[in-house]
Amino acid sequence: MDRMFRVLGFWTGIFAVLFYIGHMNEMALLFFAQTVILIALGYLGLSERVYVYIFAGYCTLFFVGFTYYSVFILVPGFGH
Repeated sequence: MDRMFRVLGFWTGIFAVLFYIGHMNEMALLFFAQTVILIALGYLGLSERVYVYIFAGYCTLFFVGFTYYSVFILVPGFGH
């Protein structure tokens, strides 16, 4: 399970670089922070149960944050 956190860190790092290249600096910083946290968690060597709990908390935090953003902050039709 620790390797999967390193894989998640790798992919968030890839997305961070792509966001940075696309001049989306705030999103790039968010993904760079996620990269550091996920890779650090991957090298802690915790038990599989703890990794599952951390991942469940990560998913819950993401879904709550994304729902809040899409309902209260996102402006509909901003791409036109």
